Amino acid sequence: MRAYELMVIFDGDLDESTVQGVINKVHAQITEAGGTTATTDKWGRRRFAYEINHKNEGFYVVFEIEAEPGALDGVDRNLRLADEVVRHKIIRLPDSEAHRRGLLGAPAPAEAAG
Repeated sequence: MRAYELMVIFDGDLDESTVQGVINKVHAQITEAGGTTATTDKWGRRRFAYEINHKNEGFYVVFEIEAEPGALDGVDRNLRLADEVVRHKIIRLPDSEAHRRGLLGAPAPAEAAG
């Protein structure tokens, strides 16, 4: 298992229930791919630094995910095709950061001694 962070920026014109529905679909896709969602952090509406697709604000959500390598390829593809999503980014967290956040089980031995 590896730890990932997924940030999704939804269209700022969407209402809260629509955003929650898409969040639930993302959770379901992650589970179907064999992964688990450790946390879901809703940052709320934020103003963009620059205009994206003629929009000035979006609804930000950050997921912390544990999954096997390659398991999130389908989630990535579906987010790329979703009309509600302005931008998204999946990054693999370094093992030290994953352990610091409490993902992937116990901390590394070097961190436990320090």
